[in-house]
Amino acid sequence: MSLGRILVVDDDPQIRRVMKMTLTGEGYEVGEARTGEEAQEELRRNQYDLMLLDLNMPGEGGFETCKSVRAFSEISIIVLTVRNGESDKVAILDAGADDFITKPFSSPELLARIRAVLRRAPAPPEGGPRQLHLDGVEIDFQGRKVVVRGEQLHLTPKEFDLLRYLVMNPNRAIPHRELLQAVWGPDYGDQVEYLRVFIKQLRRKIEARPEKPVYLLTEPWIGYRFALPEIHAAP
Repeated sequence: MSLGRILVVDDDPQIRRVMKMTLTGEGYEVGEARTGEEAQEELRRNQYDLMLLDLNMPGEGGFETCKSVRAFSEISIIVLTVRNGESDKVAILDAGADDFITKPFSSPELLARIRAVLRRAPAPPEGGPRQLHLDGVEIDFQGRKVVVRGEQLHLTPKEFDLLRYLVMNPNRAIPHRELLQAVWGPDYGDQVEYLRVFIKQLRRKIEARPEKPVYLLTEPWIGYRFALPEIHAAP
């Protein structure tokens, strides 16, 4: 049984060949693309669970490709990069990636990142709410849908899992480490920049005034809190 479908996007044929051998050997189905433009065409034709995207490619580079894909797809994205600076990491996540891995990397490290990104946070307990209705915001936890002011939003799997965990723990300051491990997995905990970027993205999508949030609040030096003044959840 396939563990999932992965699209490898890299202009180097040898790298694509090695990654395809590694991934198929682990039980994944693998497609290939040489450029960002080819990747977008492939994603529109076929269904994939994850894209491994090289940052430095001719034509439309990795940043632009990531942003373009995010305009029409919720696919999980891991960016492969030689850049390791703090600003580079934030820029990669802000472009729409779920994670990144710095070259050179080992096969076990790559496979661990893939498992983390494809991992879905545990569903809430049976007694948890199925829907949440706020002023202009409706969240369907079972259908994994969010409607804001009448418009259905496209949330990536990680964005939705992060939002759901916050909502399921309302009015509680949740530490960074707890959020990271709940959404990305037990190997995470110190990547605070992930949360800063993803919370910023969620605020853009959900808050009426992202610069003055009323739901997704920052708890300085601790983490984040979802402010729920009253019970709005539907059983």
